[in-house]
Amino acid sequence: MKFRNFRVVPQILFGRGSFDQLDEILASKRVSKTDTMVFVLDDVFKDQPLQKRIPLHENDILLFVNVDNEPKTYYVDALTDQVKKEAKGNLVGVIGIGGGSTMDIAKAISLLLTNPGSSVEYQGWDLVKNPAIYHVGIPTLAGTGAEVSRTTVLTGPTRKLGMNSDYTVFDQALMDPELLKGVPNDQRFYTGMDCYIHCIESLEGTYLNAFSKAYGEKALDLCREVFLDNPPEDADDRLMMASFFGGMSIAYSQVGVAHAMSYGLSFILGIHHGIGNTLVFDYLEDFYGKYIPEFRQMMKLNRIDLPREITKNVTDEQMDTMVKVALGMAPLWENALGENWESIMTYDRIETLYRRM
Repeated sequence: MKFRNFRVVPQILFGRGSFDQLDEILASKRVSKTDTMVFVLDDVFKDQPLQKRIPLHENDILLFVNVDNEPKTYYVDALTDQVKKEAKGNLVGVIGIGGGSTMDIAKAISLLLTNPGSSVEYQGWDLVKNPAIYHVGIPTLAGTGAEVSRTTVLTGPTRKLGMNSDYTVFDQALMDPELLKGVPNDQRFYTGMDCYIHCIESLEGTYLNAFSKAYGEKALDLCREVFLDNPPEDADDRLMMASFFGGMSIAYSQVGVAHAMSYGLSFILGIHHGIGNTLVFDYLEDFYGKYIPEFRQMMKLNRIDLPREITKNVTDEQMDTMVKVALGMAPLWENALGENWESIMTYDRIETLYRRM
């Protein structure tokens, strides 16, 4: 058996107030005064205190990105072209500051600055040929694991699929729990559930080994501490570490049924990743039944009311596309159900699940 020799984030900074060390971290990458750093910032922070704390130098680019909708390949391509046009000096780094989608955009830009063509060409596994330029992930939400994962999830013309590559992994992660302050309750919950659910999918999957299990179990425990009973004073610190450990748990493993089906929902209905996983998971008693009561208790304690009848007005053509997008996530299904997954999770079974939603 051949094991994957995967890459992890080589440098990690964690702690309250650690964002203030960003300029110091980037200093070693600025060879000359004309070098250009690109700060990719979620536009919800425009004209907010966080924007003013970004250590911009003379030739740097502050790139506001909108993630009201999940990242599209054409959007990433356009942003990359914008960066190339605006750069006055040598491009030496890309820093993503925001939630999972913003960090994914930063990853994609860093890859497209060194790899020709459109991001569509790199949707898949290990299709990226050249290393990205130096790139940093700074989460302002916790749960996706984007700060540590080897993928950048994008929606293209025909599918939603990540640019999965060792080159995608950030060179530096900066995790400051203070940046989670003020996140709306529902957004915080759905993003946290992304972590909770993908840990369950990892722990219940056929790819599981001791490495993935160790990280997954700890991340799951941290999610329980945050979302069950009375959350501790350092809940944001724990949630940020849950996200990190959760991301590490799938390095040797994979996600499963909820994630595969949420890709279909997102592609057709534009539903964000975190809420998509949460919506799907509520219907997966046949696959993750022992976790469903706990999951529903978390929703109750955190005052979450899931949208219902979301597929009620989906056309037959849209449903067909939704099912095919989900079925296209072969590694996820194999992890969840084994090598013979195609005989277990049929087209009709997926459609029936979608229709229930």
